[in-house]
Amino acid sequence: MQQYELGGQPYGTRNAVLNTEARTIEADVLSRRCVMMRLVDFSYEQYQKALRQSAGAVVIILPQAMSSVPQDVVRQFMEIEPEMLAMETIVPVYFAVEDDELLSIYEQTQAASASQGSASAAEVLLHTATANGFQMVTSGAQSKAVSDWLITSVEGRLTGLGGEDLPTIVIVAHYDSFGVAPWLSHGADSNASGISVLLELARLFSRLYTYKRTHAGYNLLFFASGGGKFNYQGTKRWLEDNLDHTDSSLLQDNVAFVLCLDTLGRGNSLHLHVSKPPKEGTLQHAFLRELEMVVASQFPGVQFSMVHKKINLADDMLAWEHERFAIRRLPAFTVSHLESHRDSLRNSIMDVRAWVDTKALTRNTRIIAEALTRVIYNLTEKGAPADLQIFTEQMEIQEEQLESVMDWLTSQPRAAQLIDKDSTFLNTLEYYMGRYLKDVKQHHVKADKRDPEFVFYDQLKQVMNAYRVKPAIFDLLLALCIAAYLGVAYIAVQHFGLLYKTVQRLSLKTKQQ
Repeated sequence: MQQYELGGQPYGTRNAVLNTEARTIEADVLSRRCVMMRLVDFSYEQYQKALRQSAGAVVIILPQAMSSVPQDVVRQFMEIEPEMLAMETIVPVYFAVEDDELLSIYEQTQAASASQGSASAAEVLLHTATANGFQMVTSGAQSKAVSDWLITSVEGRLTGLGGEDLPTIVIVAHYDSFGVAPWLSHGADSNASGISVLLELARLFSRLYTYKRTHAGYNLLFFASGGGKFNYQGTKRWLEDNLDHTDSSLLQDNVAFVLCLDTLGRGNSLHLHVSKPPKEGTLQHAFLRELEMVVASQFPGVQFSMVHKKINLADDMLAWEHERFAIRRLPAFTVSHLESHRDSLRNSIMDVRAWVDTKALTRNTRIIAEALTRVIYNLTEKGAPADLQIFTEQMEIQEEQLESVMDWLTSQPRAAQLIDKDSTFLNTLEYYMGRYLKDVKQHHVKADKRDPEFVFYDQLKQVMNAYRVKPAIFDLLLALCIAAYLGVAYIAVQHFGLLYKTVQRLSLKTKQQ
């Protein structure tokens, strides 16, 4: 389970060491036991019951194929995840993907637990004495804070054609995933879909910027941010470094707008989230108008709307990534198929590849690319029809490439605690961006040692061994049986000795007579 601190507030579990006997939630006594639950039977009430009874640990068993889980179970667990993290606990909480052996352990433990409340005292005693139990033991050490952890982002650019003071459009997506268990967080829709769209936009515009006649007068700055799930820490520090600590940055000169991409892989709706509605005559308003036009003329089945939400600085977490830019007075918005930032899909281990619709992702990529191109080349003002499709034939948006990028991104957990600056993932991402962009480089964020904004912990993945054991009462009953056997043997020996002496006396008397 997650273990971290954000803004001084602890989240998740602080314990990782486990050495206790297994039980299922049906058992009468859970104190100092390892409580095993299957996802299909899991509920927040049962989880709280285990914690209230001072369980020694909780193990939640997940199915091998998340896509096979019923939608109501998925939605229920998504809503439970933030509550589990918000309730700090010292009880170790683990998640394990089921296999035949684990399922066998669970079923045997469940049978032993269930029998305790459905039989007489003698039957319970006999069953308890003869049943097999399992001692669950982790092999790792206690978790501790990780010092000097770096959150890494990657940036690259396409320089516009013209003078030095060209307007800049910034395209942003965070790459990290989040869920109740870091090693199971694959973040397919949130936000592998956003990164996939960003990379496809980089590919398309790099081709347009290759030829002089289609080389536009806008700088395009692409930013794949890290730490997005931790209040957009990578974006926050990147802005500070570019706006406060340097004199030469595209962000300081003339930013037309910042386009953030988030959760674009599902559904038949698209929303432009803003902190402040764009004014008419601005480039931001032109982009909004072009989005509406492209959707209405080319994709009438898609519902489009602008969602206005003011920034609440009193909240612990910002709602969307564009708010980081809006705080620094840069015009910004987020495009997403989600209408609300509170949707539990954004922070769940249930957000897996199977739930992303590649055709919806391709369609959304086309909508954004078409609208962005119409703004950059001022096509509407030049009389281009609303239904003009720009990206066709050789410039076609490649569904196969989007699909392969999604497969690559979701093939690995991308929790911020698992991706260090030398990871294969970051090297591959940097290489991919370098194929299409110039001046590609990494940007690193380290937490302040005196007042850290974030603290990560280790021991996020451990090996758990299950040892087959007899319950303690078996040893007690065995000891009683041995004592009884020895007692009977002792009495028998005593009686045999007494009988032997009596026979000897009788024999002696007979001889004397």
